[in-house]
Amino acid sequence: MAEQLGVKGYSIVTRVTRDPYKLMSRRGYKWFGILPVEIKGYEVHLWMTGSVSQWFSPGEKVRIILRDEPKKISGVWILGPRDYELYRIYGGDEIKVWPLWRKEYTLERRDPLNTSKVYEYRVIAREAESEDDYMEIVNLEQHHYASKEEIVAVWRCPICGRYMESNIQPICPKDGVPMKLQEIRGSLPSSRFLVLELLNRKPYEPRIVGYVRIDTPIPLMNRRLPDGRIEKMIREKVFPKEWFHPTYWPTAIKERRLIIARYKELREVYGRRLARVIVGEEVSEKALRIANSAAARIARVVVHPDYRGDGLGVLSVKAAVEWVRERRIPEMKKPKQVIETIAMMAKYNPFFEKAGFYYMWDTGSGRPVLMYPLTKEAEERIKNFLQTDPIARKHGGRLYRSRYGIVEKLNEEIKLVGVTKTYSSILDVKRLPPHLRDVLLAFGVEKRLVEKYVLRDVNITIKPGEVVAVIGASGAGKTTLLRMIIGAADKEQASNPHYRPTSGRVVVPGNTRIAYLLPGEAEPVFGSETLLEHVYSKLHDPGAAVEVLNMVGLSDAVFYRARYTELSTGQKERARLASLLAEKPNLLIIDEFTAHLDSLTAQRVARKLGKLVRSAGITLIVATNRPEVLSALNPDKIIYVGYGTASEAKH
Repeated sequence: MAEQLGVKGYSIVTRVTRDPYKLMSRRGYKWFGILPVEIKGYEVHLWMTGSVSQWFSPGEKVRIILRDEPKKISGVWILGPRDYELYRIYGGDEIKVWPLWRKEYTLERRDPLNTSKVYEYRVIAREAESEDDYMEIVNLEQHHYASKEEIVAVWRCPICGRYMESNIQPICPKDGVPMKLQEIRGSLPSSRFLVLELLNRKPYEPRIVGYVRIDTPIPLMNRRLPDGRIEKMIREKVFPKEWFHPTYWPTAIKERRLIIARYKELREVYGRRLARVIVGEEVSEKALRIANSAAARIARVVVHPDYRGDGLGVLSVKAAVEWVRERRIPEMKKPKQVIETIAMMAKYNPFFEKAGFYYMWDTGSGRPVLMYPLTKEAEERIKNFLQTDPIARKHGGRLYRSRYGIVEKLNEEIKLVGVTKTYSSILDVKRLPPHLRDVLLAFGVEKRLVEKYVLRDVNITIKPGEVVAVIGASGAGKTTLLRMIIGAADKEQASNPHYRPTSGRVVVPGNTRIAYLLPGEAEPVFGSETLLEHVYSKLHDPGAAVEVLNMVGLSDAVFYRARYTELSTGQKERARLASLLAEKPNLLIIDEFTAHLDSLTAQRVARKLGKLVRSAGITLIVATNRPEVLSALNPDKIIYVGYGTASEAKH
């Protein structure tokens, strides 16, 4: 019988026999669905994700290419997820919809001077397929906007159907079984998810490092003018109306009164938030059938906090653009002309613009709208608008402008001239307990004066804007060298004997503005304030404060309102950097740089800092012994310290 339905390589144009939406289990619709089609007079169930099958209607034409023979299981003909290719036939085109889209990318991270590769990411960008994928999305979504008061997921018991909100998979209190993910809050039934899976990851690294959510365009868009007036239906003045309509819009269907009545009934049982989720399911079917636009919307881009600020956000957006263009996501019908995104974060982080998006206008509520042209016609319409609209002409399609800017560079060199620093200490066993004193006496130690040169006749010059690495064995004098420079630059430390040379002199420019970190000795002081408040207190500019947090990889609203004590070790390292940078120094000194970070995180932080200080004109001096950090920083100069000597060499 199987041979009658086709063998490997068999291709057939056929139709969808029944409504696949009604065959889906709503307890797992995103990652499992069925598309029933006719093959040689038999109904065959194509196993796929519900995120794809829900977009099909009975009677639609499709092309199927078999990779394996159909199998009869419990009286039903089945083609498993890897047994076929599927193409939707629409408007004379064949659009590939299965297998799901995937593409491998390599993202090289080069040193700040772009002279050599420091490390690279190998990732697979692909549509979310499994329940595990969506669990990972829930985890990442918590990093995006969740707080202790915000729940990002809705779950449903597979037995009793009870709903529950939780950020982790709950156990049904009635049936004692794990509940199934029902919805990621904020997403829509029409939402499609692209995940970035890390290929060359270490055992301790996450599998999924980011995701992009693609939706249909928002139903209506107005424009806020600089004087506060609202211009209605702005998109339709720039693009053809049919590019954005009909979109997924459940509340526009004629049964709206029944929906409201149903919502009120469920609200009494489940409360407002869960009632909205349940009603959303019940009206999705018709709304999905209606949606068919020539535009898509990037509704969310989330990158794992430990990988922020390293180019993965830009890569995510670029991959999403390819996915939308090739597969006509999310509806898989009309050719896509343009992608829109509405992103307040775009004011403070230019990753959309780096991916090729143009800033167009602000919505009526004041949120920036950016667009990416997928066709030549779309590009011409966007450029024409930016050139002819009086308001758009002023910004020219560009939104992000650095609020941090550059600093006033040191106006002279830093010079250490004949610097000598000696250390002396008296060892006396009399203060020890008798049983320990006897041990030292056995070695002939009773009282001794220890004197040594930590630095001896050191002559070093550091030019304005240089990145300098100080290396040497533990106890060799790296910290002492840094103290000598700090003591000359910071008036508060000028009288401290630890920060003054025994002989010689340290000359710093008159315009020096120093910020420094000596772990356990001199660190930024964090209180109970949030990170955003801490950085803002130094910069007095909310936009610049967000920008500085983004610079160090804390580009997330969660971190903006987090307290220092709530951060991980790596995040604290970045928070300290943000605090130092917020002082807008032109001389930055850091001891034990990245000492407590794993190798990969240390490379990311070092590369980012090296790039940042060079663009801002900051002179950077760091002490480190880690070769991977030196590679990522690519310092202009290395100072070798040890046995009282300190010598410089160009890197």
